[in-house]
Amino acid sequence: MFTVGEISELVGEIRRENGFPESPFRIDEVRYDPEGDKLFIITHDRTDKSVVIGNSFVIGKLRERLGVKQVTVYSNLDLEIKQRKLEEAEKLVEGTELKFLLPIIEAEKRFPPRKWPDVRGDVKTLIFLSFNAKALIGFAERLKLPYEAVGIRYAFPRIKYEPLDGEPREVLFPDEEKIVKLAGERGAKLVLADFPFGLKWKNGTALMNPFWLLHIGFFEIKYLFGFEKPVVYDKKALIDFVVNLTYEGLMESTDGANLIWRMWRR
Repeated sequence: MFTVGEISELVGEIRRENGFPESPFRIDEVRYDPEGDKLFIITHDRTDKSVVIGNSFVIGKLRERLGVKQVTVYSNLDLEIKQRKLEEAEKLVEGTELKFLLPIIEAEKRFPPRKWPDVRGDVKTLIFLSFNAKALIGFAERLKLPYEAVGIRYAFPRIKYEPLDGEPREVLFPDEEKIVKLAGERGAKLVLADFPFGLKWKNGTALMNPFWLLHIGFFEIKYLFGFEKPVVYDKKALIDFVVNLTYEGLMESTDGANLIWRMWRR
C-alpha cells in the first residue's frame, strides 16, 4: 500500500514546508498493518530516524497526510537490539514455569507489526502497581494470569487494588524485599512491577518487568494498554526512572523530557 519512495518523498516535502533543514535521510523498509491501520517506518540508522520523526512534528504531519491511525519509526539498530534482548529473554524463561511466555517472545521477534498469539499463564501472580500500573494489569489479563493487585495508598485512585503503606519513591522503584515477602505470604510465584530489569528470581519468586523483558518501549505500552499517571510519586525519582528508560532504549530522550515536564506541572 505504501512504498519507501512515496514515504521518503512525503517526509522531505513536510520538512521543507515547515522550515526544517534539508537533512539527508534513508528509509530501508516500510511495513503497513491493515488490521491496526498502523504504518511502521524502518530507517537505516538512528540519525535517519531523528530526521523522519522531526521532533514528533514531522511524523505527526505524516500521519495526518496518510490518514492512518498510527505511524511509528524504528531504526535497524533499534530492532537489532530488540532481537538480542529477546534472545536473552528466551534463555531466561526456557525450562521454567514462565515458559508460557515463549510464544510471546517468538511473536515479538517478528515485530513490527505486533501479533501476539492467544496465551494462558497458570502462575499465581502479584501485581505491584508502579508507574505503568494500567499496562501491568493489561498484560496480566491478556495472558490470563490469575492475579491480585496491590500498590501504594492513593497512588492510582482510578484503579481497583489493595492499598499498602509505603514511600512515594516505590511507585517508580518498587521495594524488592517488601514485595518478595508479600508474594510469599500470598502464595504468588510471579511478581509484575516496574522493576529496572527484565526478570530475576529471588527466594523462589520470579520478579518481572514484562516490558523490559520483551523490550517494549513506553509509548508502545501506552498504545497497547493505555496509561494512568500516578498521583503519588517522588519527583526526583521520576528523573532517574526516565533516565533508565532512555538508557535502555525504551524511551526517546525528548519524549522523556516532555513526560517529566507534564508530570511536574500537575
